Amino acid sequence: MNSLTPEERIAQLIMIPVYSNKNQAHIDSISNLIKTYKVGGLIFFQGGPVRQAKMTNRYQQETKVPLMVSLDGEWGLGMRLDSTIRFPYQMTMGGVTDEKLIYDMGAEIARQCKRMGIQINFAPTVDINNNANNPVIGFRSFGEDKYNVARKSIAYMKGMQDNHVLASAKHFPGHGDTNVDSHYGLPVIHFSRIRLDSTELYPFRQLMDNGLGSVMVAHMNIPVLDNTKNLASTLSKKIVADLLKKELNYKGLVFTDALNMQGVAKFYPPGVVDVKALLAGNDVMLNTMDVKTTIAEVKKAIQNKEITQEEIDARARKVLAAKLWMGLDKWEPIETKNLVADLNNPHAEYLNRQLMEASVTVLRNKQNILPIQALDTLRIAALAVGTDKETDFQRGLARYTNVDTYYLTPTATLADLQKLKEQLAKYNLVIAGVHKLNLKAGSSNFGITAEMNLFLKELIRSQKTIVSVFGNVYSLANLESVDKASAVITAYQENALAQDVVSQIIFGGIGAKGKLPVTVSNAFKIGDGLITQGNFRLAYTSPEAVGLKTQDLAGIDSVVAQAIREKATPGAQVLVAKDGKVIYQKAFGYHTYDNETAVKNTDLYDLASVTKISTSLAALMKLKGEGRFDVDRTLGSYLPMMQGSNKEQLKYRDILTHQAGLKAWIPFWKETVKKNGKFKWATFKADSSARFPIKVATNLYIHRKYADKMYKQIAKSPLNEKPGYVYSDLSFILAPKVVENITGQEFESYLKENIYKPIGATSLTFNPYKHYAASQIVPTEYEPHFRAQLLHTTVHDEGAAMLGGVSGHAGLFGNANDLAKLMQLYLNDGTYANKTYIAGNTISEFSKCQFCDQGNYRALGFDRPSKPGAQNSNAAPSAPAVSFGHSGFTGTYTWIDPVNKLVYVFLSNRVNPTRENPKLSRLNTRTNALQVVYDAIEKSKAVKAEASTVSQ
Repeated sequence: MNSLTPEERIAQLIMIPVYSNKNQAHIDSISNLIKTYKVGGLIFFQGGPVRQAKMTNRYQQETKVPLMVSLDGEWGLGMRLDSTIRFPYQMTMGGVTDEKLIYDMGAEIARQCKRMGIQINFAPTVDINNNANNPVIGFRSFGEDKYNVARKSIAYMKGMQDNHVLASAKHFPGHGDTNVDSHYGLPVIHFSRIRLDSTELYPFRQLMDNGLGSVMVAHMNIPVLDNTKNLASTLSKKIVADLLKKELNYKGLVFTDALNMQGVAKFYPPGVVDVKALLAGNDVMLNTMDVKTTIAEVKKAIQNKEITQEEIDARARKVLAAKLWMGLDKWEPIETKNLVADLNNPHAEYLNRQLMEASVTVLRNKQNILPIQALDTLRIAALAVGTDKETDFQRGLARYTNVDTYYLTPTATLADLQKLKEQLAKYNLVIAGVHKLNLKAGSSNFGITAEMNLFLKELIRSQKTIVSVFGNVYSLANLESVDKASAVITAYQENALAQDVVSQIIFGGIGAKGKLPVTVSNAFKIGDGLITQGNFRLAYTSPEAVGLKTQDLAGIDSVVAQAIREKATPGAQVLVAKDGKVIYQKAFGYHTYDNETAVKNTDLYDLASVTKISTSLAALMKLKGEGRFDVDRTLGSYLPMMQGSNKEQLKYRDILTHQAGLKAWIPFWKETVKKNGKFKWATFKADSSARFPIKVATNLYIHRKYADKMYKQIAKSPLNEKPGYVYSDLSFILAPKVVENITGQEFESYLKENIYKPIGATSLTFNPYKHYAASQIVPTEYEPHFRAQLLHTTVHDEGAAMLGGVSGHAGLFGNANDLAKLMQLYLNDGTYANKTYIAGNTISEFSKCQFCDQGNYRALGFDRPSKPGAQNSNAAPSAPAVSFGHSGFTGTYTWIDPVNKLVYVFLSNRVNPTRENPKLSRLNTRTNALQVVYDAIEKSKAVKAEASTVSQ
């Protein structure tokens, strides 16, 4: 303080606007102002984190007194900077009932500010939005209830200030009840002092009582406080000096709102407006547009005795004291390495998700339609209103079951509406998302057109409709008849995360718990908000949700990248679920080594032997739970075609543990080939016909009765000479016949109707070419010996192909997401979405080791760790002995761990272009990726144990 000249003390009260997205001339001009006039601080606007950090480093090194660097980041750095996290709007968080989440957000925003060299964040907005037509606050407010606004503002403020970033409550004395935007004009507030005291000033007082560091004064004309015509509150001595500083006894820093806003700038030129703000009692002039003139005008005011040098000195000292509290006496340059990664850290991402999950509000839920129940009874259309492009919401819904997508654009004609109405008539549930709404209140009804209203009104009247509104919550008042919908959900804003969360609430991955922070209409009032059930189906979240760290699972990426780099497989899908939550789901690489089609999470893989536990075993376990199948009965008792053969008396307990003496496999296709390499007559033809109707591969059809020949070959095959374990396909080839004999129903339709469709595992299918485009199906081998083609859309396994693609040992296709649903059903011992599909603890029984004492480590149909803890085993070294699963020849693998409540799925096509590629097994890619998960679990346990010791 003692080293500063009178001019430099004035300059400490000036903050100038800076942009990191402008040219070098701008960057240098700011540098010039800092060096010439020694301004006290900067407020950064649009740009990027690395550019801003470099500018901050330069300016801090050029200044005499460290600069107070600020940002207007109400929803975090993302409000101003690209490549950073955008936390929810305050209105969104108005719906959150747990204020600790808002405190945590404040703390994380403070951490990010400090990483960026920012010492003050102009937040929270404590305006009470009690005017639905407010064009400037609206979604920036926590709501219309003063108590809710105060509680949430205090939480946000404390989160920041406990971490030494100054908060700033705005816009004093309250900007919530206005219909003019002070950026463009001067709002006039016509209410009484009593109303101002009881409502608008309430949250300011509460924050001041809790240690508020600074206040920002609004540009508003408030006759009840100061009736000077066209005078903004920022420039009013009665409002700043008398009300704020004397009457409310506020001792913290007082900032003006930006002095280039039209609420003040249209009445006074730069320099003059700044002095008027200073004379009114403000400590810091924000967005000073002419530093030289401002300093000259302040000196003139001192000479004219309008203000004393002592008053200037007192404010300068206050600014310096704040800088000391901010740690600017120990300023160090910002490290730009890893800056973007540090700002987009997993903790912040997960916190953002938690806030969104806690805010989404369900306003109607007729007959408890949410979460959606019986999927197999529904034909669902996902309608995007306001856009013609696929939305994140539609993609989110499609994770749970099959949904067909439709679009209603704002420019739709009446003919378009009629056509769409006819298309949607065939569905018994329509899920409508309302998108691309205007964020601010105004004359446009938030962008809701008459056509949209007409269509939605008619749709809600005639069909079961769930409406989700992604946008300003006040827009609900402009949607006629929306309150009559089967369910109404508001997400307050539109982004990928909001759409993801709402899709999960609809299907019960998570439950809704938000409460409406404002009254929107007679139908939707403040405090409304229904609780819905969560943990009903799989949720999709981050590892942090189950106590693990995202970075601790990064090893999976490395393991898979190594496999692709070493050409062990061209691509893969990996999914990890823990505690019923999908915490890792990624697609890697390409369909083939030509790197043309990238793998997506929705693509289908040939599951190979994972088919055994996903089809045959699923059906047999279901039947066992119903008392229609018994593992201690014989094959002959279930399958008449095996009576009289050496297989008749084989017990299913021995069959399913692969110790019944069955041969490993039979190369059926070899029987069809002549010595010259051509197919025998009455085996295959290039075209389909009544006699050759069954597709084996492209341009290859098999005789309609050839399957009988294959079953006879199995019946006649010798048993193994030595007793003991030999892994065999043969009983699983027969399993569909067993299931059809017991149920009287065709194998695939039995599985789809009784298990797959009800749990939403709709991609699990035989012969995917019947249901999916080739581009969605990952090819397997270029097979030279039998089908002489690239096997794409048809099954890789020769025997399954000859059975028309439908078998119990191979032939099932699907994606990792849908296979995980089935495995989660197994982990839950037969239940999913509150419904039991496999009864009587059957899965617990089937997954137990049956003959461990004899050296056979298999369960009934399932694989188990043959050597628990061993490297290069069939299971990850840390997989517990009770875990179970299966692997497949094409490079597939799934594992279930009841101890750690884990489901793991790894899908690849390592046989492309040839099966003679053992690298995936040699590298142990599938089990090593799972081991990464176990290592992450161990690490989290160690961290918890250490924390517990410290706390004791």
